[in-house]
Amino acid sequence: MRRLLVLMLIATLSPVAFADAKSDKAAQELAKKEEKAKLAAEKKAAEAAKKQAALDAKKAIAKKNDPNEIGNREVGKGVNFYSIEKEIALGKSLAQEVERQAKIVDDATIAEYVNRVGQNIVRNSDCQVPFSIKMVEDESVNAFALPGGFFFVNSGLFLRAQTEAEVAGVMAHEIAHVCARHGTRQQTRGQIASYATLPMIFMGGGWGAYAMRQAAQVLIPLGFLKFSRAFEEEADNLGLQYMYKTGYDPVAFVDFFEKIQALEKTKKGTISQYFSSHPPTDDRITNAQKNIQLNLEARPEYMVTTSEFNKVKARLAMLENRRKVDDKSKDGDRPTLKQKPGSTKDDTGADDTDERPKLERR
Repeated sequence: MRRLLVLMLIATLSPVAFADAKSDKAAQELAKKEEKAKLAAEKKAAEAAKKQAALDAKKAIAKKNDPNEIGNREVGKGVNFYSIEKEIALGKSLAQEVERQAKIVDDATIAEYVNRVGQNIVRNSDCQVPFSIKMVEDESVNAFALPGGFFFVNSGLFLRAQTEAEVAGVMAHEIAHVCARHGTRQQTRGQIASYATLPMIFMGGGWGAYAMRQAAQVLIPLGFLKFSRAFEEEADNLGLQYMYKTGYDPVAFVDFFEKIQALEKTKKGTISQYFSSHPPTDDRITNAQKNIQLNLEARPEYMVTTSEFNKVKARLAMLENRRKVDDKSKDGDRPTLKQKPGSTKDDTGADDTDERPKLERR
């Protein structure tokens, strides 16, 4: 009887156990399907996010290359430990040092013209800071912009340029460095060893040579002398857009590069050494031509030069010549020593055995 009851109990419980096992297996299979579906959804979402990121990057590049978007894009975005206010303060202190040690051209006509040309480009740029623009009396072909919008143009740039558009191209490149905040961004990257240092360079040799020339007597550290090639390429591209938006012929940008290239060839070894951080001039010319063709829609008219540019250039040349004459006159006022008959020393004290005393006729 007891055995019969056990068998009846087993018979009763077996279907329940079988049903529970079947239910567990179904639950496991359902969980696997859900996990698989979840992984597939995550993979699909990741692919969609990747495609969207690529699309956003493509749109950002297109926006960055579109001069119609100037002022409505994030130029200068990137890791930067400097606030705008701190960047302006840094640039101001450096500019004061430049003005203490260098000769600023203070002719009212020239100063007003240089400032006006530069400010027109600034208004057609992505810059978010006000600019101070002055001319430095220096014969090297260059311009340099300090962080925060303090901009100096060498007199040699105006005297060497043939058109206002060529000058505008150089100025636009330097303005682009400020807009993109290259100085403080590079400082933040740890590429610069010195804190209070100098500026963005268009041509490489300009400020480097300027600081080293005894005549300049400028002894400011040169930590901002070298910029990454990526920053230089960005400044070239933005500078083209800024001068184009202002109305200048962007081909003048290329024309000036070609002049620099010729200068490199004639003074190889004294100029090329300053180009280590800049793209080779050949590449810059090629890239500029490509950007003009792809990104700048041709216009029926461009500003190339003005009669005012020619007048200011002539006025500047006159002032430079007058200064040179004055300097030469001052040198001529130095006392000289008379030679004794038979002396082999010239008036500088150097031995000159070829010189003989000369008899004067009565």
